[in-house]
Amino acid sequence: MVCMNDLMLTQEVHSPQEITCGAQRLREIARQKEIAPQTVLEVFEQWAAALDVRELREVPGLAFLRLWLRRGTLEPVLLRELGPDFLNGGWRKDGRARLRAFPLGVVGHWPAGNIEIQPVLSLTCAFLGGNGCLVRVPRGLLEITQQIMEKLQEVDRYGVLTERTFMVSFDHSRTNLHEAMAQAVDGAMIWGGAEAVSQVRKLPFPHWARVVVFGPRLSVAAMDAEAWGDRAERSSWCRRIARDVWQFEQRACSSPQALFLEFCDERDPDEFVKDLGEAFQEENRLHPRRQIEPSLTSGICLARALWLLEDAPNRAVFPASPDWTILLGRGTEIPKPTQGRTLSVLLVDDLLEVISKFDGTVQTLGLAVKSAQREEKLAQAAGRSGVDRVVKMGRMHLFSSPWDGVDLIRPMVRLVRHVRSQE
Repeated sequence: MVCMNDLMLTQEVHSPQEITCGAQRLREIARQKEIAPQTVLEVFEQWAAALDVRELREVPGLAFLRLWLRRGTLEPVLLRELGPDFLNGGWRKDGRARLRAFPLGVVGHWPAGNIEIQPVLSLTCAFLGGNGCLVRVPRGLLEITQQIMEKLQEVDRYGVLTERTFMVSFDHSRTNLHEAMAQAVDGAMIWGGAEAVSQVRKLPFPHWARVVVFGPRLSVAAMDAEAWGDRAERSSWCRRIARDVWQFEQRACSSPQALFLEFCDERDPDEFVKDLGEAFQEENRLHPRRQIEPSLTSGICLARALWLLEDAPNRAVFPASPDWTILLGRGTEIPKPTQGRTLSVLLVDDLLEVISKFDGTVQTLGLAVKSAQREEKLAQAAGRSGVDRVVKMGRMHLFSSPWDGVDLIRPMVRLVRHVRSQE
């Protein structure tokens, strides 16, 4: 098969040869054309600006993607993971030797199908390492991914990034095409649910391939009695948790599914829920849902009914529509997520008891705690219980590196050590 001279950014593929051909081209570009991270950051800045258009503003997660692409976000990540010399593609001293980062070659991306921006988010990490990107775009994300990538084409006038990109689409059941992708790459970034991740990890990757997995996780928030009982600050905290719930429609691993409130006899949780309901209503006014899948509507209605039937003291606050839901009760276990802007608010006697039950599935813990000493204890307990991020409530989606406890760019480069022969 003859390789294409010009690779389309998104292409339906039907044979392993098409994938192999595309990967070969990407690998040659990565080897022959160096690209410094500073150059990538410059294109990213222009890309972020180009994405600020009316037709894309309602895309879940696009605001996050625009912030992610900014130099102020990614330059600190590069500095932390690889050091200042890497920004311009240079060597840095390491004793009598020197080190320099080189691309792996071709990085394959298997994004999850439920996060609109994830195909693009994943490839940005490999771009910063100078790699070529072979991305399988889930069918349901083809249109939005194409729209986002068209904005990259507009600003990438010399093709420094677009020529390093090959986005493919094929049915998830085509095992031979998944295998062709795996065999053609030097690294991989895998995202998604347990079943999808397990299937991709079984693929025949080369023995030298670097494989990084971001599997299924969930997130929760927690407030001590002093924080939620403070009337002067309560409305602000409620607005923060509402923003965390609204982003990504609660489909992201960093989306809070439950909020644990530390109980106190002197404070009325109904007052908190009233303020939280007002914050949800306001967030819904600012960012209304344009459409909703029938299955999600059914799931929300079922969750409301089951919650109220499960235990007589349980209460719920929600509008007539399925726009948002607050489920109030007691318990230290994380309920099964409903998503769709459905937040379980659970009263507990001790936040430490809740955190001690985490089993490694919790990715992010959003905290609102008055005492710095108390927060230190909670953060320590969370780290020991498998939590990778402990952040201020309202900032649960503000990612940096590490992500799920793993560096984002460092695994997608090779650090070459050079000891001069003259030494």
